[in-house]
Amino acid sequence: MTARPVGPEAVSSGPDGAVAAGVARETGGAGPDPMPLKQLVAEGVSIWLDGISRDLLVDGGLEHLVTVCHVTGASANSEVLAAALGGNGAYRAHLAGLAVRGVGAESALRAMANLDFRWACDVLRPVFEATDGVDGRVSVEVDPRLADDREAVLTEAHALWRAVNRPNLLVKIPATAAGRQAMSDCLADGISVNATLVFSLDRYAQVLDAYLDGLERAGRAGHDLARIGSVGSFSVGGLDRAIDGLLDRLGTPEATALRGRAAVANARLAYKLHEEQLDSDRWRSLVAAGARPQRPLWEFPAAADSSCSYVKYVEQLVSWGIVSSMTRSGLELFAARADLRGDTVTGEYHSARAHLDALAGLGISCAEVAAGLEADALRALVLAWDRLRCAAEEALRDAALNRRD
Repeated sequence: MTARPVGPEAVSSGPDGAVAAGVARETGGAGPDPMPLKQLVAEGVSIWLDGISRDLLVDGGLEHLVTVCHVTGASANSEVLAAALGGNGAYRAHLAGLAVRGVGAESALRAMANLDFRWACDVLRPVFEATDGVDGRVSVEVDPRLADDREAVLTEAHALWRAVNRPNLLVKIPATAAGRQAMSDCLADGISVNATLVFSLDRYAQVLDAYLDGLERAGRAGHDLARIGSVGSFSVGGLDRAIDGLLDRLGTPEATALRGRAAVANARLAYKLHEEQLDSDRWRSLVAAGARPQRPLWEFPAAADSSCSYVKYVEQLVSWGIVSSMTRSGLELFAARADLRGDTVTGEYHSARAHLDALAGLGISCAEVAAGLEADALRALVLAWDRLRCAAEEALRDAALNRRD
């Protein structure tokens, strides 16, 4: 069984041992009610925060989420970081120092982000230790512009791993064909990985296979398999928007009756693939060598899209050994509106398959829709990365101007 997160006794510290200000202090109001979050954890779900920024670290916000709200992991988000840089805030002093040295935007961005990543890893290190490395992870992305270049992704992943230099880091790698190869290479080198941009069952099966291949190679290379962690990030929500649009075009009663259910059905069948892997001879051999499962991580749509559907997605994808990644606003919505009913995944495989079959009967292929979503998501990730770089350039210019004034 998967170890569970620790409680408020997990006091955390900032980078290089500096204790972050405001330990376990609430920020931005009362914050989410921890009881529904506690119930979610009791069902075997790990809650990870989607979005890290310096402000959240400086004011103790991440520590509060860990010690009070049962958050046991965190993930970098380009949009969150770009917004934080645009306001300068806690980055102001760091930006000023970088500006005076004439550091370029990309180098400055890496310096600021890597400090955030180290700091977040240190905040979550007690959770990492208490759960024997299952939780307490911080997930950060490689440059998505490299997603179709295996060697470039591998080089970037190694650079991130060395720069952050924390055992609880996960390197995010898009699950493109080149990305899956690089993912396997990273695992073989002992680097923990988060496989991202997974929308389809076929892609998820390929990610699971890449994970096993990487672990087998890591074992042959003499790495301690117990120290290698991984999640497969399965995107939830976008599929409903795309398929509901196709159903609306059909406009029949049969089509209308199928609206809003494809994403959950698809994710439930992904969890079935996860369970089947854990029951394979190939996996049993790796377990005997100390390996840990690659856990499914659900990535939910933006909470602002629809508060009711957001909570529905979390509620309907509850089972043991998964990770639910939520933004701050998503945590608050879930805590305010959740109505948990225990495991909502493992008893639903037949109905999930029947739903996808019914869509196929109307000429709608989830696999084809998911392929388009993957391509769209990668383009969106590249655009977000470009916006982040532009935000860093503007923040550096502002810092230089303020210094002259």
